[in-house]
Order: sequence, then structure tokens, then C-alpha cells
Amino acid sequence: MCGVNLALAAEVAANTDTRLETVVVKGEKKSEAQQAEARLEEVAGSTSVVDNAEVEKGRASTLEDVLAFQPGVIAQSAGGNDAIKISIRGSGANASPGYFREGVKFLFDGLALTGPGGTPYELLETSGVNYTEVLRGANAYDYTALSLGGAINMVTHTGYTSPGNYARFEAGSFGWRKQQLSTGGVEGNADYYISLSNSERDGYQDYTFTKAKGVVSNFGYRFSPKLDTRLIVRYREQYHENSSTLTRGQLKDDSTQANPTTVAQRGDSTKNGSIWVGSKTTYAFDDDSKLELGLVYHNYSQILGKKSPATPNHWQWRDLNTSLRYLRSDQWFGHQSNTTFAFSNTLHDRAEVKTYSGTTRALLKDTRYSGSFDTVFSVGNDLELTERLWLTSGLSLVNIVRDVDVEFSDRANVSPFPQHYKYDNWSLAPRLGLRYYLTPDIQLFTNVSRSIDPPSAWSISPSGPTNNYTKTLVEQKANTFEVGIRGSQGIFSGSLALYRSWVHNELLNVEVIPATGLTPAVTSTNNASPTIHQGIEAGLDTELWQGTRGDSLVLRQAYTLNDFYYRNDDTFRANELPGLPKHIYQAELKYQHPSGFYAGVDVRTASSTPVDYANSFYAPSYTVWGAKFGYEEPGQRWQVFLDLRNLTDEDYATAVLPTYNARGNDAAALYVGDGFGAFTGVAFRF
Repeated sequence: MCGVNLALAAEVAANTDTRLETVVVKGEKKSEAQQAEARLEEVAGSTSVVDNAEVEKGRASTLEDVLAFQPGVIAQSAGGNDAIKISIRGSGANASPGYFREGVKFLFDGLALTGPGGTPYELLETSGVNYTEVLRGANAYDYTALSLGGAINMVTHTGYTSPGNYARFEAGSFGWRKQQLSTGGVEGNADYYISLSNSERDGYQDYTFTKAKGVVSNFGYRFSPKLDTRLIVRYREQYHENSSTLTRGQLKDDSTQANPTTVAQRGDSTKNGSIWVGSKTTYAFDDDSKLELGLVYHNYSQILGKKSPATPNHWQWRDLNTSLRYLRSDQWFGHQSNTTFAFSNTLHDRAEVKTYSGTTRALLKDTRYSGSFDTVFSVGNDLELTERLWLTSGLSLVNIVRDVDVEFSDRANVSPFPQHYKYDNWSLAPRLGLRYYLTPDIQLFTNVSRSIDPPSAWSISPSGPTNNYTKTLVEQKANTFEVGIRGSQGIFSGSLALYRSWVHNELLNVEVIPATGLTPAVTSTNNASPTIHQGIEAGLDTELWQGTRGDSLVLRQAYTLNDFYYRNDDTFRANELPGLPKHIYQAELKYQHPSGFYAGVDVRTASSTPVDYANSFYAPSYTVWGAKFGYEEPGQRWQVFLDLRNLTDEDYATAVLPTYNARGNDAAALYVGDGFGAFTGVAFRF
């Protein structure tokens, strides 16, 4: 009986076609920018990633081009050089273009560029960058960044992300021209990337000529599956003239003119050669943990007003940074736990400012800041409470040291402050957050945190020959609450974040005496009475149309509400803080064809901006239109574009110089935005 059944089964099997259809599974490898975006979605707060490949579909001049369409981020160029104004959530709102960046920590490949003196700007250029991470507020916690504005991390290309040879050429209005050549590749366990760039611009305004050249290189080696190291080197020389600010009347009359006082003083900046060398070594342990060691050497100098008949300033800085991160993943009672221990120290190994007489070239003042440093110890954890709910917690211990020594001054010290000043303080910065997945693609998040912004070393003692050698400045501290949502659904993708920061001892940089004749302006950094920073950061991409051929029409929008004001100041009551527009809206409507052709129109509009703390004078609101056309060969072997800016040739103020009290007068406090400009470029891979 058993044999009959077996025979019957064999006959059925023979008469049955048991072949299965071939199933092909295709998986598209994510780019490093996409991987970074997925990683930052695990942060319980507002973050974003900018892919430089998208930026390079048009003019790639300064960080203004990179940070466009980033809600909550203000990046305003004045004069077309790299000394742009950058603010996140009102950080450094009262600093003008041309100063060191403050209130935001800048990094290259996770290694610090920012030091106790703030962030010099000459190395903040777009060439050689793969993608840029924007982490707002305390969401930059993992980078030991505790500033109110958070962090901006620019990630360099490697031999893996940009193999082969690449050439890019740009040219356009105002004498703009830029050339870039790069090469990269992989050789066994090693990879390399080297980029050379050169740029010049005659300028829209008089006295805004700028030129720069630099090198970006990245070398990596994998010793074993567990151990690898990477060396990143950046070098750049730069010179730029500074047309400074105009009155509203001058802006309307002729926006191409320069401030006559600045021209008379020959206000320019010379960077003879800044070098940043960073090394990161990573070792992976067997227990799902790894250790990262980072070392940075940063040498940068500048001369302000090299041929000035007033008071030239010679700045010489050398920073050393050491960082260490230990990351591990564990299972706690069946729940995922990711823990990070981090340490960072940035030291002014050498820092001095010398001020000379513009007529006799005699030394007027020599101030040293060597020995100033910032140290951060932090521990953070991301714990899975349920399948959809995660708890983020962290605590940082911060040590701020400012060491200021007036080595020489041509006049007696009649101030109540000593020739030598040292500030040494420890602070705690906690963080707590939640993120909840409504669906796999939609996430709610909230967090509470404390930020700590120390005064820059140079702000403690003015670089000019004044009697007030030192000021007792303390850290700016803020407690922030944030809530938001991000994700995608159907044709929509985007994010929305609302935040409120209660700020104490905000560091405000104010011009208290304007420049006259050959006398430079006097600015002063002070701790303010309590202030509020609150706002909305909204970004939304909408696929309006998808064609049968694969072409599409996408509307991209970004809105920022900046609501910054005094809580109850004795003099200014609840006035707005000057320096940033309250409302900013950007939009781009873009058509993309699968053949590689793209075309779009964009708009940026900003509300009026208070110029002074008394709110007696405002920079006008503005709306600027643009358009972009281009073609990128599907194999990415070549690309060409036409980028049109300010189509209506509007005269507008792109940034302001905050003043104490303009008393309703038309103050010379407005930085001019560019007029109509046309820029074209071509790029090749070979």
C-alpha cells in the first residue's frame, strides 16, 4: 500500500510544473548624505542634511548657497565673500558679517573648527564638501556642541564618494569666476581625495573685491575591519575688501556705492594662509562598541586694515583640539540602548592681537589670549521604551577658561580692571527628549535642554587701543523647550519645529560709537538682561505632478519665525532684539526631466528688521526672485547650468549692523544685497 502511494505521488510530481518564477530583488544603495539623514532622524529634535550635489546645480559661492532653504538658519552674504552672517535660532544675531562666527559650533567631519575665539570664516567654503549636517540647538549634543544655535558639520569627500577626476568652472556677474579641480580614488585599503580651488570677484558694490585659493584633501586607510584612520587637510588664502554699511537713503539712491569712511580707512581683510589638519581614528570592539579619537591642529592669522591710516590689527591664532568618543549598543531587558561618552578640549595654544598706529605704524596695544580653552565631558543615551517610543537623555560638564593678558599698551590703564584677567568656571548642561513614531515614516519629537555659550576670548578685551582693557563677561545660558514633527506621507515630506528659549546673560555685540573720519567704530560685547528666543521652523516639499515619462514638478518651501525680545529690560522693556528679520519665507518650484534637464523659479522674502535696541529704525522688507536652468547628464559625466539671481534688480539690505539707539535717524547700518546677476557653470568627470 505504501509503495502504491509513493508511485502515485511520483506520478503527480512528474505531471506538475513545480518551477517557481524568478524573483529579482533590487536595492538601491543610499548615498552618504542619505545615510546621514537617516542617522539624524534618530535625534529627538530638529536636524537636516544638505547634499552638496544639489547645491552645485547652481552657483556654489559661499555658505549662503549651501544653507538656503534651511528653516531656522539665517545665512546672509554681504560683499560676496565668505564672511557671511550665520545665525541659528537667533544665535550671534547681533554680530555683523566680517566677524568670527559665534553661537554655532562648526566642524569638519565631526572634528572642531570652532575654538575659544569663535569660528574664523575663510575655511568655510563649499569646494570639496560632500554634504552638510545642520543640527539646531541642543540637537548637536553628540558633537559636544552646547551653543544656542547648535552645530554645522561639513563632511569632506573621500576617494569613495568622489572617485576619478573632476573639473568645475563658474563665471558670471560682478566679475565672479571660480575654478575647481579634484581627483580621488581607492587603492587597496587606502583612499584619497584632493581638491584645488581658486576664485575671484570684482564685486557688486565699490570696494568689495575678493579673491581666494585653497586646498582640501582627505586620506583614509583601513588597517583591518576593526581599525581605520583618516587625515583631512584644509588650506586657504583669502583677501577681501569691505564696503561696510549704508544708510537707507544711500541704499535707495545708489546701492553700488561703498561707505566712504570705510574706504578712507581701507577696511579690508588679509588671510595670508590658514591651515586646518584633522585626524580621526576609529577602533571597533567585538561587543558592538567603538572608540573614536580626534586630533586637530588649526593655525590661522589675519590682518584687518593692512594699509589702513587708522589702526591696523594683526591677529595670530593657533588652536589645538582633542576629542574622544566611545559609542556602544546594548540590550536592556530586551530594549535597545545606545550610549555615547564624549570628551572635547579646544585650546588657544597661541592667540594674540596687536594694534598699530595707521600713521606711524607704532605698536599701540598687544593683547594675549593664550591658555584660554573650552572643555566638555558628556554622556548621552538613547533608550527604546517601546517599539515606537524612545527616550533620549544626556548630561554635559563644561569648563570655560579665558586667560587675557595685556602685554603692552601705549597709555596708562585707568580702568578698574587689571592688566591680566582670568576667568575659570564650571557648568552643567542636561538634556532630555522623546521621539515617538506615529507610523514608520512620521515621527513626533520633543526635548528640553540647556545651552551654554561662553564669550569669545577676544571679546573680553577690545582689540583697539581703549582704556577699558577687560570686561567681566560670563557665559550666556538658555533653557530651551522644543516640540515638532517630521516625516513623509504621499506627495508630502517635511518637518515642523516650535521652540522657546529662556536666555540669561545673552552676549550682545553692539556698536556704541560709529566710525568717523579716520576713527574706527567702537563696539562692545556685554551680558544683557533676560531675553526670549522663540520661533517656528517649517519645511515642506510637495510633489505637485508626476508625469508618465518620469518627469516631475516639486514645490519646496521653508518658513522661519524669529521672535526674539527682552523679557523686561530697564531701558528697552520688551523690545525686539535687532539683527534678524522676524519672518522669512523661501520657495522653489522646480521641474525635473529624467533626461537630466531641470528648470525652476525661486523666491525669498523677509520682513523688516530692527536695526537698534530702541526699535526706532528698521531695515526695509524685501522680496527677491530667482531662476535656474540646467542639464546634468544621467551618468553624471558632465553638467551645465544658468543661475539668475535678483531678477527684479531690487535694492535691499541683506544684513544689518546692530546699533544701540539710532533715535529714529537713518543710520548707516545696512549691508547691501547684490543686484541682478547671471551666473553660469560647467562641470566634467573624466
